[in-house]
This record gives sequence, structure tokens and C-alpha cells, in this order.
Amino acid sequence: MKLYDSAISGNSYKIRLVLAQLGIPCTIVPVDILHGETRTPEFLRLNPNGRAPVLEDGDFVLAESNAMLIYLARGSRLVPEDRRRFALTLQWMFFEQYSHEPYIATSRFLLQHQPDSAERAAKLAVRREGGWAALRVMEGHLARRDFFVDGYTIADIALFAYTHVAREGGFPLGDFPAIRAWIARVQTEPGFIPMT
Repeated sequence: MKLYDSAISGNSYKIRLVLAQLGIPCTIVPVDILHGETRTPEFLRLNPNGRAPVLEDGDFVLAESNAMLIYLARGSRLVPEDRRRFALTLQWMFFEQYSHEPYIATSRFLLQHQPDSAERAAKLAVRREGGWAALRVMEGHLARRDFFVDGYTIADIALFAYTHVAREGGFPLGDFPAIRAWIARVQTEPGFIPMT
């Protein structure tokens, strides 16, 4: 199994984390997204969308980080067997991709890897309220429970990846004590590895 991995990507980190927590052996193939390595003809044959991560398992190739989480963790303690708990896990993973990542992750990328400019400031400005709104939803949910579903699941991995570095995208977590406590809990899960 090979993971085409960008070290700076939270989406890639999700996969490294689940691999570590489940003890799945995998060869890491570094991909430099800042220097166009996901736009080469070779990479585009793996993923025509030109994004990392990509998982290659023999002749099976899979893009989209949350699909990879399900593929790798299915049948493990990280994916609930109960139909409703599984649906809730997916609900939070869809929330992460639709209501969280487009605001918090993209703001982080802009601040960390784009030069300061009026254009960057405008792009950041349109992402502010969406990012704060996602964090408020998460805070309200986590104020009543330890994890997003009944116990640690791939939903937590999906949301942890960019939430724990939200401050790098201009979203400090000082006003979100439940999120901070959840981050600390995730970091104590067996097999946890840091992002870098």
C-alpha cells in the first residue's frame, strides 16, 4: 500500500493518523503540492483532480481523504457497526468537508503559503464567518459529549486534522473550551501521532 502524501496537508495527515492508530503498514510517497507535483502527468493518472492524498492499494486507487478513512478503518473500532452511529459518523465527516474544511483549512493554506496581498485579505475575509460558524457548531456538540459520536471514530480524525491547527488559519480556539478539551482527548488516543 502507498500513500501519496503532502506533509503540510491536514487531509494527508488524517490518513497518516488512521494508519498509525490501526497499525497498517504503508509506504509514504512525499508529494510537494507547493511545487506542482500533483499536476504532473504521472500524478494526474492517479488522481485526475490533481490533489493529495491518494491511496494506492495494489491496483486499487482511491482519492478523497474521508473515503480513505472509511476504506482503511472499516471493520475496526473506529467505524461503528450500528447503522445509526455509522450514519452519524458520516454526517460529521460530510460536515467537515462542506462546512469546516472550506473555511478553516483554506484560510490556513492562504496564511501559511500565500504572500500577503489585498487579494489574499479578500479571500480570507469571505471565509471568516463560515469558519467561526463551524467552530460554534462543534463547540455546542462537544459541550455535551467527549467525541462526535459515542466514542472515538473516524469522524474525530476527520475533524481533528484541521481543527487542532485552526489558529494557523486565523481561528484561535481560546473561546472554545469544549473543542480544546476534545483536542486533548484525541491526542491521548492509542497510536496517536502529531501532524509533523
